[in-house]
Amino acid sequence: MSILNKSGEVGDLTEEPEMLDEALQDFRLSLHAWSESAYSWPRRAVEPGQRRVWRLATAWALVCVLAAGGASAGLWEHHRQEMKIAAARLVEQQRRLAAQQRARQEEEDLLAKVDLAGVDSDVSREVPSAMEPLAQLMAEDETR
Repeated sequence: MSILNKSGEVGDLTEEPEMLDEALQDFRLSLHAWSESAYSWPRRAVEPGQRRVWRLATAWALVCVLAAGGASAGLWEHHRQEMKIAAARLVEQQRRLAAQQRARQEEEDLLAKVDLAGVDSDVSREVPSAMEPLAQLMAEDETR
């Protein structure tokens, strides 16, 4: 292994152990000089608690915003589901009412088709001959 000596010549470290000691000593001295100058650099005075308080406040604010967002999203979804259920119930109720109205209309149409006079005449034919004059009186009353 080779190294540059103080005169700028390349020397072999295995042959000259003094050169290795000098290189290490120079490195050590330069390191100490650097660390002393680093300690003398001007620094800003920052209160350590103040920075921590702002970080803690920011973290709590973020947690509160996320919690409020999650809760409002849950409430909105619940409201949306309730509205769907109410709409389905309303549609079912309207369908039932329409079916009842159709059934009522069919009954009224069926009753309108039935000839009540024909029913009375059928009933009167089935009565005994002794009651025939009474049946004729009833038939006359219906024609009036």
